[in-house]
Amino acid sequence: MRIRPHPEAAYRYGVVLVLALISVVFFIVTPDRPLSRAIGLLLTTSMLLVIVMTARGDAVLRGSTAATAGVVALAVAIAVVFDAVSPWIGSALGVVLIGGTLSELVIGLARMLRTQGVTIRAVSGALAVYLLFGLLISELVTVGGHIGGNAFFAQGTDGSQSQHVYFAFTTMTTTGYGDLTPATSFGRALAVIAMLVGQIYLVTVIAMLVGNLRRRRVD
Repeated sequence: MRIRPHPEAAYRYGVVLVLALISVVFFIVTPDRPLSRAIGLLLTTSMLLVIVMTARGDAVLRGSTAATAGVVALAVAIAVVFDAVSPWIGSALGVVLIGGTLSELVIGLARMLRTQGVTIRAVSGALAVYLLFGLLISELVTVGGHIGGNAFFAQGTDGSQSQHVYFAFTTMTTTGYGDLTPATSFGRALAVIAMLVGQIYLVTVIAMLVGNLRRRRVD
């Protein structure tokens, strides 16, 4: 027997957007310490839990998926706090969690656009995708810095978590301050992907959604 969630329980993309924005600011302003990394991991997990628990589908499956993700993330967060694992392990899990959140968000957003059209929630979800993509890039920078033999940045450092998030979003927006530049081929490839996706997404998806939202309100 399938338990159908109430229609109003789905598509809480405004909450995901707020959590994503909080995560971005948190990663930038907090020092790169075990406790901060653990809290950041739990913030990342919370976004996936919101997406999973408010999605449409089998309630039992959604509940078990959310519980599994929560337990694994909590265990890794505790290990990070006590320095029981390397920091890049938490970042690797962050890549998986953010990737899963992005996947679920995009699928749910496409479904909502087909059934409800362009709404404020749809725009919120699309903006959340942009922020999550930036966080994904920053986590990949962290992992790349730890597993690579050379310094990730040409400035001779792998950088801190704050610098990774800063680098991800300045690259996505093509601001290009030049204070942090990738030194490795992996880093340069990642930067090119971030620039292309970041700019194309803003001028196509976001612009189209905002334009259709305005048109819908006028009509």
